[in-house]
Amino acid sequence: MQLLSREQVRFYSGVLFLLAVVASLVYGSMVVRDWLKDEQRMPVQVIDFSGQYEHINIARLERKIRKSQPGSFFELDVNEVFRLIEAQPWVYRASVRKQWPNRLKIYLVEQQPVARWNDDMLLNPYGDTFESEGITLSLPQLFGPGGSEKTALEGYNAMKSLLATSSMSIAELSLSERFAWQLQLTSGIKLNLGRKEFIDRLQRFIDVFPLLSKQDKPVKYVDLRYDTGLAVGWQSDENDNKQS
Repeated sequence: MQLLSREQVRFYSGVLFLLAVVASLVYGSMVVRDWLKDEQRMPVQVIDFSGQYEHINIARLERKIRKSQPGSFFELDVNEVFRLIEAQPWVYRASVRKQWPNRLKIYLVEQQPVARWNDDMLLNPYGDTFESEGITLSLPQLFGPGGSEKTALEGYNAMKSLLATSSMSIAELSLSERFAWQLQLTSGIKLNLGRKEFIDRLQRFIDVFPLLSKQDKPVKYVDLRYDTGLAVGWQSDENDNKQS
Protein backbone atom coordinates (compact mmCIF):
# COMPACT_ATOMS: atom_id res chain seq x y z
CA MET A 1 0.00 0.00 0.00
CA GLN A 2 1.35 3.36 -1.02
CA LEU A 3 1.20 6.02 1.67
CA LEU A 4 0.12 9.54 0.79
CA SER A 5 2.59 12.26 1.16
CA ARG A 6 1.99 15.14 3.53
CA GLU A 7 1.21 17.43 0.57
CA GLN A 8 -1.34 14.99 -0.81
CA VAL A 9 -3.03 14.66 2.56
CA ARG A 10 -3.30 18.42 2.81
CA PHE A 11 -4.69 18.63 -0.73
CA TYR A 12 -7.40 16.01 -0.20
CA SER A 13 -8.25 17.44 3.18
CA GLY A 14 -8.75 20.82 1.57
CA VAL A 15 -10.95 19.32 -1.14
CA LEU A 16 -13.08 17.53 1.44
CA PHE A 17 -13.37 20.70 3.48
CA LEU A 18 -14.39 22.70 0.41
CA LEU A 19 -17.01 20.09 -0.52
CA ALA A 20 -18.35 20.19 3.01
CA VAL A 21 -18.61 23.99 2.89
CA VAL A 22 -20.37 23.89 -0.48
CA ALA A 23 -22.79 21.22 0.73
CA SER A 24 -23.52 23.27 3.85
CA LEU A 25 -24.18 26.38 1.79
CA VAL A 26 -26.49 24.50 -0.59
CA TYR A 27 -28.36 22.92 2.28
CA GLY A 28 -28.57 26.22 4.11
CA SER A 29 -29.91 28.04 1.04
CA MET A 30 -32.54 25.34 0.57
CA VAL A 31 -33.60 25.66 4.20
CA VAL A 32 -33.77 29.46 3.92
CA ARG A 33 -35.70 29.20 0.65
CA ASP A 34 -38.24 26.81 2.16
CA TRP A 35 -38.49 29.02 5.22
CA LEU A 36 -39.13 32.13 3.12
CA LYS A 37 -41.73 30.30 1.03
CA ASP A 38 -43.58 29.13 4.10
CA GLU A 39 -46.74 31.24 4.23
CA GLN A 40 -47.08 30.54 7.94
CA ARG A 41 -43.67 32.08 8.63
CA MET A 42 -43.82 35.05 6.21
CA PRO A 43 -47.48 35.71 5.34
CA VAL A 44 -48.81 38.88 3.75
CA GLN A 45 -50.61 40.06 6.84
CA VAL A 46 -51.81 43.49 5.66
CA ILE A 47 -53.14 44.66 2.29
CA ASP A 48 -53.21 48.43 2.56
CA PHE A 49 -55.58 50.17 0.11
CA SER A 50 -55.40 53.91 -0.50
CA GLY A 51 -56.75 56.43 -3.00
CA GLN A 52 -60.15 57.99 -3.58
CA TYR A 53 -62.90 55.49 -4.31
CA GLU A 54 -66.59 55.11 -3.60
CA HIS A 55 -67.86 52.13 -5.57
CA ILE A 56 -64.94 49.65 -5.44
CA ASN A 57 -65.76 46.73 -3.16
CA ILE A 58 -62.52 46.60 -1.16
CA ALA A 59 -63.41 43.50 0.87
CA ARG A 60 -64.20 41.51 -2.27
CA LEU A 61 -61.06 42.79 -4.01
CA GLU A 62 -58.87 41.73 -1.07
CA ARG A 63 -60.41 38.23 -1.13
CA LYS A 64 -59.60 37.94 -4.85
CA ILE A 65 -56.00 39.01 -4.26
CA ARG A 66 -55.44 36.54 -1.43
CA LYS A 67 -57.05 33.73 -3.42
CA SER A 68 -54.85 34.41 -6.46
CA GLN A 69 -51.67 34.83 -4.36
CA PRO A 70 -51.82 32.29 -1.51
CA GLY A 71 -48.05 32.11 -0.97
CA SER A 72 -45.67 34.02 1.27
CA PHE A 73 -44.57 37.64 1.09
CA PHE A 74 -41.56 36.69 -1.04
CA GLU A 75 -43.55 34.54 -3.46
CA LEU A 76 -46.23 37.15 -4.09
CA ASP A 77 -46.13 38.35 -7.72
CA VAL A 78 -46.70 42.12 -7.80
CA ASN A 79 -47.30 42.11 -11.57
CA GLU A 80 -50.01 39.47 -11.27
CA VAL A 81 -51.72 41.45 -8.51
CA PHE A 82 -51.52 44.58 -10.67
CA ARG A 83 -53.17 42.83 -13.62
CA LEU A 84 -55.87 41.38 -11.39
CA ILE A 85 -56.73 44.77 -9.90
CA GLU A 86 -56.81 46.68 -13.19
CA ALA A 87 -59.16 44.03 -14.61
CA GLN A 88 -61.83 45.05 -12.09
CA PRO A 89 -64.62 47.15 -13.70
CA TRP A 90 -64.52 50.09 -11.28
CA VAL A 91 -60.71 50.36 -11.19
CA TYR A 92 -59.32 52.86 -13.72
CA ARG A 93 -55.66 52.77 -12.63
CA ALA A 94 -53.69 51.11 -9.82
CA SER A 95 -50.18 50.81 -8.43
CA VAL A 96 -48.92 47.89 -6.32
CA ARG A 97 -45.78 47.46 -4.23
CA LYS A 98 -44.51 45.32 -1.37
CA GLN A 99 -43.44 46.80 1.94
CA TRP A 100 -41.22 44.78 4.26
CA PRO A 101 -41.91 42.66 6.20
CA ASN A 102 -45.55 41.69 5.60
CA ARG A 103 -47.49 44.47 3.86
CA LEU A 104 -48.85 44.97 0.35
CA LYS A 105 -49.62 48.58 -0.54
CA ILE A 106 -52.17 49.30 -3.29
CA TYR A 107 -53.16 52.72 -4.60
CA LEU A 108 -56.44 52.87 -6.53
CA VAL A 109 -57.87 55.37 -9.02
CA GLU A 110 -61.59 54.74 -9.48
CA GLN A 111 -63.53 55.03 -12.71
CA GLN A 112 -65.52 58.26 -13.00
CA PRO A 113 -68.86 57.49 -14.68
CA VAL A 114 -70.36 60.33 -16.72
CA ALA A 115 -73.17 58.51 -18.57
CA ARG A 116 -74.93 55.21 -19.07
CA TRP A 117 -74.28 53.48 -22.39
CA ASN A 118 -76.93 51.32 -24.11
CA ASP A 119 -78.57 50.52 -20.76
CA ASP A 120 -76.00 47.93 -19.67
CA MET A 121 -72.66 49.77 -19.44
CA LEU A 122 -71.17 52.97 -18.08
CA LEU A 123 -68.94 55.52 -19.82
CA ASN A 124 -65.97 57.28 -18.23
CA PRO A 125 -64.86 60.80 -19.34
CA TYR A 126 -62.64 59.29 -22.06
CA GLY A 127 -65.41 57.32 -23.74
CA ASP A 128 -64.29 53.96 -22.34
CA THR A 129 -67.01 51.53 -21.26
CA PHE A 130 -67.06 49.50 -18.06
CA GLU A 131 -69.60 47.36 -16.21
CA SER A 132 -71.76 48.93 -13.53
CA GLU A 133 -71.76 45.74 -11.38
CA GLY A 134 -75.37 46.43 -10.43
CA ILE A 135 -74.68 49.91 -9.04
CA THR A 136 -77.51 52.32 -9.89
CA LEU A 137 -76.55 55.93 -10.60
CA SER A 138 -78.51 58.95 -11.79
CA LEU A 139 -76.76 59.64 -15.09
CA PRO A 140 -77.78 60.71 -18.60
CA GLN A 141 -78.54 57.86 -20.99
CA LEU A 142 -76.52 57.56 -24.19
CA PHE A 143 -77.42 55.13 -26.97
CA GLY A 144 -75.54 54.31 -30.15
CA PRO A 145 -74.07 51.55 -32.32
CA GLY A 146 -71.03 49.65 -31.13
CA GLY A 147 -67.81 51.58 -31.55
CA SER A 148 -69.51 55.00 -31.42
CA GLU A 149 -68.98 55.56 -27.70
CA LYS A 150 -66.40 58.33 -28.06
CA THR A 151 -68.37 60.07 -30.83
CA ALA A 152 -71.55 60.00 -28.76
CA LEU A 153 -69.78 61.30 -25.67
CA GLU A 154 -68.04 64.12 -27.56
CA GLY A 155 -71.38 65.16 -29.06
CA TYR A 156 -73.06 64.95 -25.66
CA ASN A 157 -70.40 67.15 -24.04
CA ALA A 158 -70.65 69.76 -26.78
CA MET A 159 -74.45 69.91 -26.60
CA LYS A 160 -74.44 69.85 -22.81
CA SER A 161 -72.21 72.93 -22.72
CA LEU A 162 -74.40 74.73 -25.24
CA LEU A 163 -77.63 73.92 -23.40
CA ALA A 164 -76.15 75.01 -20.06
CA THR A 165 -76.31 78.62 -21.28
CA SER A 166 -80.10 78.34 -21.27
CA SER A 167 -80.44 76.23 -18.08
CA MET A 168 -81.51 73.12 -20.01
CA SER A 169 -79.91 69.66 -19.73
CA ILE A 170 -79.93 66.32 -21.54
CA ALA A 171 -81.65 63.27 -20.09
CA GLU A 172 -81.12 60.98 -23.09
CA LEU A 173 -79.09 61.07 -26.29
CA SER A 174 -79.42 58.67 -29.21
CA LEU A 175 -77.06 58.25 -32.15
CA SER A 176 -78.54 56.17 -34.96
CA GLU A 177 -76.76 53.72 -37.25
CA ARG A 178 -76.57 56.56 -39.79
CA PHE A 179 -75.20 58.89 -37.08
CA ALA A 180 -78.31 61.04 -36.78
CA TRP A 181 -78.69 62.78 -33.42
CA GLN A 182 -81.77 62.81 -31.18
CA LEU A 183 -82.09 64.28 -27.71
CA GLN A 184 -84.56 64.16 -24.89
CA LEU A 185 -84.19 67.00 -22.42
CA THR A 186 -84.87 66.64 -18.70
CA SER A 187 -88.01 68.73 -19.31
CA GLY A 188 -89.31 65.92 -21.55
CA ILE A 189 -88.91 67.80 -24.84
CA LYS A 190 -87.52 65.65 -27.67
CA LEU A 191 -85.24 67.14 -30.32
CA ASN A 192 -84.51 65.63 -33.71
CA LEU A 193 -81.25 67.16 -34.95
CA GLY A 194 -80.43 64.91 -37.90
CA ARG A 195 -76.92 64.08 -39.12
CA LYS A 196 -75.44 67.41 -40.16
CA GLU A 197 -74.73 70.67 -38.35
CA PHE A 198 -76.36 69.37 -35.18
CA ILE A 199 -74.71 72.05 -33.02
CA ASP A 200 -76.07 74.86 -35.24
CA ARG A 201 -79.50 73.23 -35.19
CA LEU A 202 -79.41 72.96 -31.42
CA GLN A 203 -78.50 76.64 -31.22
CA ARG A 204 -81.53 77.39 -33.43
CA PHE A 205 -83.73 75.60 -30.92
CA ILE A 206 -82.20 77.54 -28.02
CA ASP A 207 -82.83 80.82 -29.84
CA VAL A 208 -86.48 80.06 -30.57
CA PHE A 209 -87.38 78.29 -27.33
CA PRO A 210 -88.33 81.48 -25.41
CA LEU A 211 -91.04 82.07 -28.05
CA LEU A 212 -92.21 78.44 -27.93
CA SER A 213 -92.43 78.47 -24.13
CA LYS A 214 -94.89 81.37 -24.28
CA GLN A 215 -97.48 79.28 -26.14
CA ASP A 216 -100.49 77.87 -24.30
CA LYS A 217 -99.47 74.29 -25.11
CA PRO A 218 -96.29 72.69 -23.75
CA VAL A 219 -93.80 71.51 -26.37
CA LYS A 220 -93.62 67.75 -26.99
CA TYR A 221 -90.94 67.62 -29.68
CA VAL A 222 -89.06 69.83 -32.11
CA ASP A 223 -87.81 68.62 -35.48
CA LEU A 224 -84.83 70.70 -36.60
CA ARG A 225 -83.89 68.77 -39.75
CA TYR A 226 -84.53 71.76 -41.96
CA ASP A 227 -82.17 74.21 -43.59
CA THR A 228 -84.32 76.99 -42.15
CA GLY A 229 -87.13 76.80 -39.63
CA LEU A 230 -88.35 73.87 -37.56
CA ALA A 231 -91.42 71.72 -36.87
CA VAL A 232 -93.03 71.65 -33.43
CA GLY A 233 -95.25 69.01 -31.87
CA TRP A 234 -97.38 70.02 -28.89
CA GLN A 235 -98.22 67.95 -25.81
CA SER A 236 -101.97 68.49 -25.95
CA ASP A 237 -102.43 67.48 -29.58
CA GLU A 238 -100.16 64.79 -31.00
CA ASN A 239 -101.69 65.12 -34.43
CA ASP A 240 -101.26 68.88 -34.67
CA ASN A 241 -97.84 70.07 -35.89
CA LYS A 242 -96.90 73.70 -36.25
CA GLN A 243 -94.41 74.66 -38.93
CA SER A 244 -92.23 77.65 -37.89
